[in-house]
Amino acid sequence: MADSRIFGRTSKMIEKALNISAKRHNLIAGNIANMDTIGYNPQDLDFNRTLKRAMGEKEQASLDKTHHKHLPANGEESFSMKEESIRDVDIYHLDTVNIDTQMMNLMENNIKYRATTEMLLRKMKILQYSIDEGGR
Repeated sequence: MADSRIFGRTSKMIEKALNISAKRHNLIAGNIANMDTIGYNPQDLDFNRTLKRAMGEKEQASLDKTHHKHLPANGEESFSMKEESIRDVDIYHLDTVNIDTQMMNLMENNIKYRATTEMLLRKMKILQYSIDEGGR
């Protein structure tokens, strides 16, 4: 998006939040797809930390890159991965993916995605109202 007063920080934040929600949805879907895979470790994103990182806010214990060609710290990408606890696994099954936890994560992600989409729609409505000169 163009960097202007109309499409400013809010639009960029909404865009990045939607991208993070889509990435998290893919990870959760992968966890569900590999539910019967023995030894599979479920993956998830920490939505809030990832959004802060994507918006350029510094975390307290983060490393700064001094050159644009340097690799990210600790091999991390711009997404913050969240490890799930294997203690919740049923001891009589060999799988490590808890379907209830994954479905809860999927619902939570869906709610965040829908709320973000609603923010985008309201932003567009405000722009449309402004273009129509307030309904004249």
